[in-house]
Amino acid sequence: MTATTDIVQKLWSLCHVLRDDGITYLQYVTELTYLLFLKMMQETGNESQLPAGYCWNDLVGRDGVEQLTFYRSLLLMLGSEDTSPRVQAIFANAQTALKQPRILKKLVQNIDELDWYSAKAEGLGDLYEGLLEKNASEKKSGAGQYFTPRPLIDCMVALMQPQPGELVQDPAAGTGGFLIAADRYIKQRTDDLFELSEAEQVFQRQQAFYGFKLVQDAHRLLLMNMVLHGIEGAVTLGDTLSPDGQRLAKANLILTNPPFGTKKGGGLPSRDDFTYGTSNKQLAFLQHIYRSLKPGGRAAVVLPDNVLFEDGQGRQIRTDLMDKCNLHTILRLPTGIFYAQGVKTNVLFFQRGMTEKGNTQAIWIYDMRTNMPSFGKRIPLTRSHFQGFEQCYGDDPNGGSPRLDQGEEGRFRCFTREQIAKRGENLDISWLRDESLQSGDDLPEPEAIAVEIMEKLRFATKEMEALMVLLEGEEAAQAVSASVGLPTVEYRH
Repeated sequence: MTATTDIVQKLWSLCHVLRDDGITYLQYVTELTYLLFLKMMQETGNESQLPAGYCWNDLVGRDGVEQLTFYRSLLLMLGSEDTSPRVQAIFANAQTALKQPRILKKLVQNIDELDWYSAKAEGLGDLYEGLLEKNASEKKSGAGQYFTPRPLIDCMVALMQPQPGELVQDPAAGTGGFLIAADRYIKQRTDDLFELSEAEQVFQRQQAFYGFKLVQDAHRLLLMNMVLHGIEGAVTLGDTLSPDGQRLAKANLILTNPPFGTKKGGGLPSRDDFTYGTSNKQLAFLQHIYRSLKPGGRAAVVLPDNVLFEDGQGRQIRTDLMDKCNLHTILRLPTGIFYAQGVKTNVLFFQRGMTEKGNTQAIWIYDMRTNMPSFGKRIPLTRSHFQGFEQCYGDDPNGGSPRLDQGEEGRFRCFTREQIAKRGENLDISWLRDESLQSGDDLPEPEAIAVEIMEKLRFATKEMEALMVLLEGEEAAQAVSASVGLPTVEYRH
């Protein structure tokens, strides 16, 4: 066990102390973020970024009610205009969920006693990433709904090959996994940026990585993660599907896993530059992504199956995507890798064309889902599971490497643009016989089957909601959901 994993285990074990205080998993991670930020500023010699009298030792030196009272005032101070923009953003509207002085004392003491020397040697960023991953793996926390598995992120980044000097965007940045992995990829190939000029280093640290995050508590975790990885890019609190999203700079590379669901009440995005209005968040994000690429820019995007087959606006958006971009590869992901296990997902790989028409000539599809195990705690997903796909994909990030169609018995097949058109632009293509269904073995857990059924019901209800909003208003749409017992909710896979 490394020092990092040991510290993560110790920090996570402290969450049991907070159960009696009514603290949720997310509140606990948020609370740890506040405390760890203070401690890490001390360990890295960056306490000059904090107001005098509001540092780690100022908190450690107090006890009992006085310590808890000071901690509350410290959070207010660090979120005020008297601090740097990054510190202010991390502590914006910060409030402690802790009610008992003894619990704060225990957290502070345990954090102070950790092996920080070894943690710094292995990387404080890795420590924090480990904590986020641990939180996501706890089903009760619900964090897995916005935490993209790191093996999948690493696969996507390796295939896209981000380069120094490129603008890399994540319009739904989660906890920063894609941007941090892209930064790590570049640093590993430039001697931690030392092979670059001073101006290039400044660009990489301050301008290369950017995007939006909608939820403030998750935005704190994202900023903390970026700080600990030495990234100062502008990943701001905001909504990509609002007019703010129109102002994001055009990107060389977009890596993202957009939120799953519909806009509340089935409403449409509030920005006015989309050709096709839709309440489906993924289809709206897909429009943003391919419109936000520079000519020749590339993208790798996680999207659920309904994006591949939805009719109406979905079909029109897919046609527009295949006209404006070369949609060269689709990876059908296995089940069980996200929190909502019934949601089936894919990765779409495409490159923006130099023209607006006819850019997709053929699409290669890799089926990593059929006759694969259902991943989860029993069978964890690892980078090695992507080895076969990466070999088939090849070295060209834009899908230009020589490829071999493996036929009906293989996992990798090519479909021409004409074949896709004859299918009504339906990209939800499978060909392998599912042996588990034939044998009755390795069927999904009943819970997963139930979730999948609920997802299909939500999808159908979403379409009804959107239609009712247009015809009769939001109250009628909500009545549709209530009539089938499905609340209108927003959530991330």
